[in-house]
Amino acid sequence: MRKSLLFLCSFILFACAPATQTTAQQQVVTVYASSAAEPWMSELFACADQQSIILNVTANSPQIYLRVGEPENLVFPAYQIDEERIFIVTHRESPVQNLSLAEAQALFAGGGDASVQVWVYAKDVDLQILFDQFVMKERSVTSSARLASSAQEMSDVLNAESNAVGILPEHWKTGNVREVYLAGTAPVLAITQMEPQNGVAALIGCLQRY
Repeated sequence: MRKSLLFLCSFILFACAPATQTTAQQQVVTVYASSAAEPWMSELFACADQQSIILNVTANSPQIYLRVGEPENLVFPAYQIDEERIFIVTHRESPVQNLSLAEAQALFAGGGDASVQVWVYAKDVDLQILFDQFVMKERSVTSSARLASSAQEMSDVLNAESNAVGILPEHWKTGNVREVYLAGTAPVLAITQMEPQNGVAALIGCLQRY
C-alpha cells in the first residue's frame, strides 16, 4: 500500500475534547458509510453520544465517510480507525473447498465449476476494488457473475444459496457460511472533506481509541 497511506495509518488524532457547541444547540455532523463499513457506524454513534454530538446520516457530502480500503484517487484527509479482513466465502454446502490464489482467480474469471454461481459487487464499490487488487490483479471477472448491491445482500445470498460463492468482509461473515480464501487485509478509513476540527476531530479521535 502506498507510502501516503502508511503515513495516514500511523497518524493518531489526539483531538478528543468535547465538541464546541453553538449557542443553545448541539453540534451536528453529517456522516455516511459504505456497506462494508456499516459495522463501525455503531461505534460512531457511541462516540457521538459521548461527545453530545448529533449525527445526520446522509450520502450527500458527509463530513465523515467510512469505507474499507483506500480510494483509488485519495485527495481528502484520511485516518485509519481499524482494519478488516476480506474473504472469499461460500455456503457450507458448497462444493467449493479451500482455494489457492490461482484457483480463486480462475473461479471468478469463469473457469471454475459451472454449477457454482459467482457473486461480486459493482466495480466502484470499495470491496470490489480491494478484491480486484488482492485477487484478480487486472484479470476480468466473468460476465456471468451476479451483482450484490451491498455486503448485507451478499451475506444473505451466501447463507441462502448452496451454490453461491462471493466476497465478504470479516464483520459480515455470519450464519451458515465458511471462508475458502483470505483475499487480504485492508484499513478501515474515516475520510473527511478537510482537516478535522471541533466535532469531526473529536469523533475521529474517539473512533481511533475505540
